[in-house]
Amino acid sequence: MTMRTPIVLALLLAAPLAAQAPAFPATTPQAAGFSPARLERLTRFLQSSVDSGETVGSVMVVARNGRLVYERAFGLADRERRRPMTPTTLFRIASQTKALTSVAAMQLVEEGRLALGDSVSRWIPGFGSAGVATMVDSAGTRVRRVTPPRRAITVRDLLTHMAGLSYGGEAAVRELYEAQGLGPAAGYGWYFADKTEPICTTIERLAKLPTVVQPGERWVYGYSTDVLGCIVERVAGAPLAEVIRTRITAPLGMPDTRFCVPESERARLATVYTKTPQGLQRAPEGARGQGHYVASPCVSYSGGAGLVSTGRDYARFLVALAGGGALDGTRILAPATVALMTQDHVGDVYGQPGRGFGLGFEIVTAPGRAARFGGAGQYDWGGAYASHYWVDPQSGIVAVFLTQLLPASPALLHERVRALVHQAVER
Repeated sequence: MTMRTPIVLALLLAAPLAAQAPAFPATTPQAAGFSPARLERLTRFLQSSVDSGETVGSVMVVARNGRLVYERAFGLADRERRRPMTPTTLFRIASQTKALTSVAAMQLVEEGRLALGDSVSRWIPGFGSAGVATMVDSAGTRVRRVTPPRRAITVRDLLTHMAGLSYGGEAAVRELYEAQGLGPAAGYGWYFADKTEPICTTIERLAKLPTVVQPGERWVYGYSTDVLGCIVERVAGAPLAEVIRTRITAPLGMPDTRFCVPESERARLATVYTKTPQGLQRAPEGARGQGHYVASPCVSYSGGAGLVSTGRDYARFLVALAGGGALDGTRILAPATVALMTQDHVGDVYGQPGRGFGLGFEIVTAPGRAARFGGAGQYDWGGAYASHYWVDPQSGIVAVFLTQLLPASPALLHERVRALVHQAVER
């Protein structure tokens, strides 16, 4: 692959590969081991979340053992225009992007072009040399202290969020990050969609800034997957958007998963809402609201939070992972690679009972301690706009829940959705 100009690439990526993602092989709830009556509890709950004003609209997709069992849309994609939510509505999936970037990186590992133990500075010179910043007391005043890194940051650190990279909101780095257009200066920190420079240009500035903990010391959520996306670009020799399109979304039949929405499809994009004392209100334009996901600038491909997708598209991706890296005869990863990615790599430093973190996913190691329905080994994550997904290898269940709320605070909503899916399984 060769690098292309941003304008040509943006036009290529905006054009859908097909009018709609290929349909899953479908089955009935009974044939998949679900009780139809108990599955209707999920339907009633998601409708009630719209009726009560907890959400404006949502899409839910459930598959089991590679077959579609449940696909429903609720409420409105745009309340002010009375536009209904549909299964083909487009959603900003934010950090659900991380899973695709992680898969792209592991494809390069499989090809021997990248290694988990590679130093990040091999691909982004100077990365991590800025040290680690903390705030300390000095003569009664809090001052910044920067200490040298104890070791190099590796690709594995990026995949597991053990690099010490945050989203720049801590007092020790906030001012430094803001000066470079990062952290709080970039929407909620993770937001890149309005940038008019390639992602690696931004990441090169980030490389000169201190982290907030030593590499490997503690799990810290932040820019790690965006850095990984830049590495993928440099190793593959193509923009991240093209890498994901040619290696993942096109082969798996995911035409609606891309980094920008063409103007002709603006009406397919769900509206973002925000919680206020008066209820859910339409979020403003810009980074802290609707964002820059339509047409332009579409040149900064955030591996951590940049994609839009549909419930069906994302479910196809997850079904491929649940199938050991293959779907419909197309393989994107080896079974051994999926197995490695979905093992806990960090242990207790993750800080959540019964949970750990793998190469791109949260891992449930002990469902009882985690208070999670489903079996040990399930993996999941979500997005800043309140979306969520999980894969439970023990039961064969894949589930995707999409809505658009910012900032997201739907932990109990996700917990209820997960419970309502699993309680419907009878065999």
